[in-house]
Amino acid sequence: MLVAAMTRVLWVGIVGGIAMFIWSWVAHDLLPLGEVGLKNLPNESAAMPSLQTATGDKRGLYMFGAGMSENPTAEEKSKAMQEMNERYAKSPSGMLLYYPAGRQMNMGRLLGVEFATECLEAILVIFLLSQTAIAGFAGKFGFVFVAGILAAIATNISYWNWYGFPKHYIGAYMLIQVVGFACVGLVAGALARTRSS
Repeated sequence: MLVAAMTRVLWVGIVGGIAMFIWSWVAHDLLPLGEVGLKNLPNESAAMPSLQTATGDKRGLYMFGAGMSENPTAEEKSKAMQEMNERYAKSPSGMLLYYPAGRQMNMGRLLGVEFATECLEAILVIFLLSQTAIAGFAGKFGFVFVAGILAAIATNISYWNWYGFPKHYIGAYMLIQVVGFACVGLVAGALARTRSS
């Protein structure tokens, strides 16, 4: 009985993951949602030598404009926090995700990781749903849909709040996440079993 229930969770989760993956493809390849809020660096060719010099050609996620050294002490962090508003008023600031030359884009690997992630998300939410007594299509869909809202809020709002990610970017990625979970919810509403069923 338990094996059959877990097999069903896995099967419905994978179908839900496929639905979410198809939606992600639509959002990124057929709709402009994957590019909302992203811009190409103006005068990129002039900036490249400076970026290479500044990073020492080391891959990383860099913050700039905060006035801290590469490995700041607690005292340096405290001082920088006290002076942050003044510094931000006088000079540019931001974050930079940097890769040195030689990066390879292995689309098969990237798509495989994305698909596995979305299947795992779907399997987990279907497992949680299976532990409830929620009955009916609308109830099951609603459970998964609310889980999608929770997932969308979890990191996106913090990225906007703390790091200043553009509102349009955050809104688009939250929409992609919520609609992805809605796709899983449609599958769950039709196929998932809960304790009541």
